[in-house]
Amino acid sequence: MSDQPASAGSTSGSTKVTADAAATETADTTGTNTTRSEPQSGLDRFFHISERGSSVGTEIRGGVVTFFAMAYIVLLNPLIIGTGEDVNGTILGVPQVAAATALVAGVMCILFGVVANYPFGIAAGLGLNTLVAVTLVGTEGLTWAEAMGLVVIDGIVIVILAVSGFRTAVFRAIPASMKAAIGVGIGLFIAMIGFVDAGFVRRIPDAAMTTVPVQLGNGGSIATWPTVVFILGLFICGFMVTRKIPGGLFIGIVLNTIIALIVEAVVGAGSSAEDPSGWSLAVPSLPESLGGVPDLSIVGNIDLIGAFARVGGITATLLVFTLVLANFFDAMGTMTALGRQAGLNDERGELPNMKKALVVEGCGAIAGGLGSASSATVYVDSSAGIADGARTGLANIVTGLLFLAAMFFTPLYEMVPIEAAAPVLVIVGALMMMQITEIDWDKFHIALPSFLTIVVMPFTYSIANGIGVGFIAFTLMSLFAGKAREIHWIMWLISALFVVFFTVDPILAALA
Repeated sequence: MSDQPASAGSTSGSTKVTADAAATETADTTGTNTTRSEPQSGLDRFFHISERGSSVGTEIRGGVVTFFAMAYIVLLNPLIIGTGEDVNGTILGVPQVAAATALVAGVMCILFGVVANYPFGIAAGLGLNTLVAVTLVGTEGLTWAEAMGLVVIDGIVIVILAVSGFRTAVFRAIPASMKAAIGVGIGLFIAMIGFVDAGFVRRIPDAAMTTVPVQLGNGGSIATWPTVVFILGLFICGFMVTRKIPGGLFIGIVLNTIIALIVEAVVGAGSSAEDPSGWSLAVPSLPESLGGVPDLSIVGNIDLIGAFARVGGITATLLVFTLVLANFFDAMGTMTALGRQAGLNDERGELPNMKKALVVEGCGAIAGGLGSASSATVYVDSSAGIADGARTGLANIVTGLLFLAAMFFTPLYEMVPIEAAAPVLVIVGALMMMQITEIDWDKFHIALPSFLTIVVMPFTYSIANGIGVGFIAFTLMSLFAGKAREIHWIMWLISALFVVFFTVDPILAALA
């Protein structure tokens, strides 16, 4: 599964994997063989465009569609990691994160297209950036530089594991039910974040002495203008997905922002810091300029060893382990699904040359950390471009070039309130819930671990917690069901590591 959003342009009808991609060698009605399409140019030969049943024009168009399907991350990522303070009071800044996000996405899309030759866009992962902002910086008290340093280390580990082939081995060792549960859990977690950030769901102050920790809206009412904008945006984005409009989520954010600008100009809701019924983070207003030289001041601002000094070697190592786990179950499942849609998978249902693709994808975490944009990973939104005919890395290069161009328009992103972008998170959560049908709920030794994985993520606001609880429960429940021999040794290993992760505080106390 992927912690990344599915595009409004993803259509199952586009998974036409048949003779187009196999325009290679068939028999015509006269009984003579039609030979493999000859490359029309060096570009065609390098990317195998004709061989995969595509054309240069189709690849360019598919790359543009993928960009518009993914472009919302340039708007959304800054709102997740660009607005919060770290332990030193440092804020990365919305325009800085927007520029860095576009830069990393552009470079990695181009690199993936050239090296892996697949039309799979890469950008900052939604679940991963939330893990960095909420867990590493918000809970563990790391600085942004220290958190991004751990992201770089995570990327290095991912690359090593991909080169060794161990990453693929782990992916194959995880039962399909747990992969689906992880996807559903991340979907609920992302939706929960959307509801909370938009103010649709709010925490009741502890002083209320209530048994209910959360409430609907402000005092049980959703009659505030920012919440109205969120609800309108939710249905706008829902319409885009229902109608399968390419780039619909991006278009939805733009329309939601326009509505927010109009609402603020008319009613003047202001900031929630002054009035609980105001906007949660950014108050929508027109920027002083539409574009200019991108502010890349946060690029390279990392501290590789600071986290180990701040929280200790064991805790920092466990945080890296958490990042690795979050990355682990994202890219491989996403690439397999996209490869299936594009008709590129082999007879075993696996993407050819997956190791090479995984190595480049691992470099996305390194690049994301170095750019202070959080870990970059493969996006399932690329299905929009694939639906439009993209089959090769040329489409990815087009997508990457458009991301690089987007760097010069980052002032536009400051006017986007979280209430305009949060509907996308809820839509993504709904799309990711579809995987729940892949879980066999009739077998309780499968149902309980899956259920725990799904609910622990949003309830504890942690992807890693959900994965860890689910893995431990799966190994134990399988043991209770007399199926110990069916459990892969890697599952035992990961479960044991999570036991260490959950007991790190008493372990650290004992070592003190």
